[in-house]
Amino acid sequence: MSVRGGSVRDVEEAALDWVWAHRDRFALGDDALAADGQVNRTWKPLGELTRVCASVSLCTPPQDPLHTRVSELLDFAWQQTHRGELFPLMQSLEPFATYPLEVYAAFASAGLRHPGYEASAAVVARTRGWRLTEQYPTRRLGVLEAERHSGIPPHGDAPRALERTWLGGLPEPWTFERAAGYALTHVVFHLTDWGRTARGVPAGLADYLLHWLPPWLDTCLDARMWDLSCELLAVAASLPHPPEPAVLEDAWQRVAAAQDRSGAIPEEGAAQDAAGPDPEPDPYDFADCYHSTLMAAFAAALTTAATTRPPDVRRTAPRPGQPAGQGAPG
Repeated sequence: MSVRGGSVRDVEEAALDWVWAHRDRFALGDDALAADGQVNRTWKPLGELTRVCASVSLCTPPQDPLHTRVSELLDFAWQQTHRGELFPLMQSLEPFATYPLEVYAAFASAGLRHPGYEASAAVVARTRGWRLTEQYPTRRLGVLEAERHSGIPPHGDAPRALERTWLGGLPEPWTFERAAGYALTHVVFHLTDWGRTARGVPAGLADYLLHWLPPWLDTCLDARMWDLSCELLAVAASLPHPPEPAVLEDAWQRVAAAQDRSGAIPEEGAAQDAAGPDPEPDPYDFADCYHSTLMAAFAAALTTAATTRPPDVRRTAPRPGQPAGQGAPG
């Protein structure tokens, strides 16, 4: 798919170049296991890096240089966890916190596993305290998915959790706003195993998204909400039938225009003017652009894969225990 001055592939390459150049900013510091550590500044960025690279590696041919790049980033991220040794330590500090398992599941989805952690996490997952942890429905879908990737029997019913989400209730489209947007994208990410299969999206929900995703995307682009716009583009590429090509081409044109020459994309707002003779090498703070840049690479990889594969060819086979054509994964 072409965009102004290049292609969706060019957006992906530039974004991954920026991520590679700034990979040390994803590294875990001494505060990663501190009692007063800020998870959103330590484990969250590393987990997001891992999740995106795991998905991009699966939808990119092994001979593609970008496959090599994301594989190297995955290895870098795994090394940050001391090849999984930090996960049992995290569990000992916060036995009933779900974020360690969610981060670990991103690695496990790429084949990077720590059997000892999985065994201990399975013990905790059998407790009433784990099963009764209060969570937003969208988060619960993510935990169920994390359990499955980690070899733990899911503690709940995914279709029931889906029904309790904003998107699962097929809400009035005019109730869409920022929080609902991020919730709906993650519902789709969990249902599709982060873009690996469209079979997890129930038919009625897929039809609803096919109808309303274009105006929601246009609204976010007009508001210069680049991070959410890229997430919505990833959703579009994850559906059994994507929106009209003209809709996606226009959206990618605007995302490409917001991308800095360094490859970074701001989370929101006007893009920095890089037309001067000596532009800043890092026009944005890391925290203000790393996630949107990752999401641009993620959405671009899924879009390229969706436009090059034959119609109705899925990225993965049905999951164990899930007959072909069923709805949300269990």
